Amino acid sequence: MEQAMFAGGCFWCMVTPFEELPGIHGIVSGYAGGAVENPSYEQVKTGTTGHYEVVQISFDPALFPYDKLLELFWPQIDPTDDGGQFQDRGTQYRTAVFYYNEEQRLAALASKEQVAASGRFEGPVVTEILPAPVFYPAEDYHQDYHKKNPKHYKEDREQSGRDTFIAKHW
Repeated sequence: MEQAMFAGGCFWCMVTPFEELPGIHGIVSGYAGGAVENPSYEQVKTGTTGHYEVVQISFDPALFPYDKLLELFWPQIDPTDDGGQFQDRGTQYRTAVFYYNEEQRLAALASKEQVAASGRFEGPVVTEILPAPVFYPAEDYHQDYHKKNPKHYKEDREQSGRDTFIAKHW
């Protein structure tokens, strides 16, 4: 079993693309990269802690290789936006691929180069490729939010502009 970590804006929207796939054993919403130990959502949402909203994915690379995770990650985001994602603005909503080993780092860099060379975007790809920091799971009510609060999740996602962007660029 290996871990992968992605920041793609609101962590609620980053769960569904990866769930229920063979070889994916768990997806946990959380926080990473900041200066506060075990931060709360209330702290992170202020944008002052330095944390990203992230998903940490446990996967079996024999069944679902890391490259496939990257192929799913990129079409969920606007890789040219360094101020957040869609309606969610602030440093906590920046995008990043966090790597756990050299193999993941090299794969992430190669995939970023492919996205940049694709011609899909006018601006530069600003999504960072960074070493995986300490991961802090988000509060229970954030886990599987789309299942616990489907109406609110659907409304929030529709208002965000994420799906419109995905349809246009990916």
